[in-house]
Amino acid sequence: MQKIASHVAGAWIPAGGGARPIADAVTGAVYAEAGDGAIDVGAMLDYARERGGAALRAMTFHQRAKMLKALAGHLHERRDALYEISYRTGGTLADHRIDVDGGIGTVFVYAAKGRREMPDDVILLDGPVEQLGRSGAFLGQHVYTSRRGVAVHINAFNFPVWGMLEKLAPALLAGVPSVVKPATVTCPVTELCVRMMLDSGLLPEGALQLVTGGLGDTLEQLDCQDGVTFTGSAETALMLKQTPALVRNGVPFTAEQDSLNASILGPDAGPDSPEFEAFVKEVCREMTAKAGQKCTAIRRIMAPEGRVDALIAALSARLGKTVVGDPRLDGVRMGALVSLDQRADVLEKAARIGAEAELVHGGPEGFAPQGADAAKGAFMAPMLFHCADPDGATAVHETEAFGPVSTVMPYRDLAHALALANRGQGSLVASVVTHDPQVAREAVLAAGAFHGRLYFTDRDATGEATGHGAPMPHMVHGGPGRAGGGEELGGIRGVKHFMQRTAVQGSPAHLAAVTGRYIPGAPQRETQTHPFTRRFGDLAPGDVLHSAARAVTLEDIEHFARFTGDTFYAHMDEAAAQRNPFFPGRVAHGYLLLSFAAGLFVEPNEGPVLANTGLDGLRFMKPVSPGDSIKVALTVLHKTPRTADYGEVRWHVRMTNQDDAQVAEYELLTMVAI
Repeated sequence: MQKIASHVAGAWIPAGGGARPIADAVTGAVYAEAGDGAIDVGAMLDYARERGGAALRAMTFHQRAKMLKALAGHLHERRDALYEISYRTGGTLADHRIDVDGGIGTVFVYAAKGRREMPDDVILLDGPVEQLGRSGAFLGQHVYTSRRGVAVHINAFNFPVWGMLEKLAPALLAGVPSVVKPATVTCPVTELCVRMMLDSGLLPEGALQLVTGGLGDTLEQLDCQDGVTFTGSAETALMLKQTPALVRNGVPFTAEQDSLNASILGPDAGPDSPEFEAFVKEVCREMTAKAGQKCTAIRRIMAPEGRVDALIAALSARLGKTVVGDPRLDGVRMGALVSLDQRADVLEKAARIGAEAELVHGGPEGFAPQGADAAKGAFMAPMLFHCADPDGATAVHETEAFGPVSTVMPYRDLAHALALANRGQGSLVASVVTHDPQVAREAVLAAGAFHGRLYFTDRDATGEATGHGAPMPHMVHGGPGRAGGGEELGGIRGVKHFMQRTAVQGSPAHLAAVTGRYIPGAPQRETQTHPFTRRFGDLAPGDVLHSAARAVTLEDIEHFARFTGDTFYAHMDEAAAQRNPFFPGRVAHGYLLLSFAAGLFVEPNEGPVLANTGLDGLRFMKPVSPGDSIKVALTVLHKTPRTADYGEVRWHVRMTNQDDAQVAEYELLTMVAI
């Protein structure tokens, strides 16, 4: 008997008296118990806020990202142990990989995005500087900083690893410690994963705590610096979000709830098309993966009226080949539901659907799982229903059987199909299998407001498509209405959910000090040595080089035109150029000016500048005519370490003419040796 423990305030606390038993989903035998340990909630929250939070906030985004990468690597090396214990939850090895590998992969993605897309700093900028006055002496900038509280993650039973890691990774990257509360029935898997992470020594003390029983009055002790993320039923979400302290203190609450996700066979997808075949495979995979216990699984299937019979036949044939049984056995493709209670709930919900739809495949009659006892294990066969009148039905659009259950329904045209999809009143995902791009556009316009994600695939995309039911860490996971109205993941968007956005207003010098970047108008430092002769660590935002001036002649313009082939009339035809309202006559090429600018600020000798890697935000403000001259101010804008050998330096380039009028500006990216 495993005594599943909690980890609170630096100590492991085993299950206490009155702990809840946990049964093996395959055999029905009780193998563990969890809960009713003596949890000091105040100490737990203080430990997170004062120790975990302080340690994380002392790290930059890049340091946190490196920590996540090492943590993901540590779990990856130990994933076989997580697979093994996960068999007790009823899933197959393929199911465990969705959970375990998916969770670890999400941590890897956040580690990479943290290094690539975030600064080596503790402040994250949001959008450009806003000029709030005429002269530029008073500016505004939105910034994100880490909240000074704790994130409480209340997770569902179906993804004991991924469900934790997809919330933990962005929270840690944001600099916020976490308390994880897994569902009891699968918490042994979560506990093992947490032990691995804590044993690694990679996390600061207090960055991660685990509660495997009840949370007690944790939610009542939260304030505006804390946050709650929840995955589970709509009923539980409603109960939790109404906790008086959460309402009173404005505690952020993100819910990801049950969802009647739809998949539409496009009107162009005939029975002999690649799209039809792909649709059948996708539906069957979503019905049987993790025995249909996925919040993104396909619950409602829409097909053109004339293809419903063919679709039911194809789905039934494929589902009929699905071997259900002991997930450890070779050849078994679908294991058990997580518990007998869960199976009873699914069958009760299926009966509601069956009141207005016909069961066309599956069901309990004659079902026997392979290598297992149907009376002891939580097994059931996939069940496919057909609702002939989806317009008059209600249960099929309101009842989610959280298992291998789905309903086929006909539609008259695409508008009708999308209207049926929207009757779910908000879902995590809807998909359309179509080879017609205009179908995709119409679907986004008609259904985008009702679904957190819209997934399209066809013969061209299916080889790389990730699947209807696979939330990717790069993309938003969540949905409106019934789906909870929240968002998770979405790349760096997910990190920002754990941070506070603040509008900062002040002078350029104020904003430069806050952001660690040079802001045009802030003080500059002109040094004695050329900035291209200084190594990465010797450069600082605000270091500036003012170049000499260079005259631009008509001969320069004509030579550049002949040399490059760019003989646009504004550079070569005086009369035509004068007819253009933007030009006074023949003008210099913009790219000629960029080339001249480089010649004015580049240091030609070998030095620490290794490469020019990009140019961003180029704007031309004023034309340059023959006889004008240009000069350049080259300023260090921002620095980002990339490897132990070099870092990226972003420069602000401001080009002016002989009257000090601005001609152009852009940002130059270079790699500079450390």
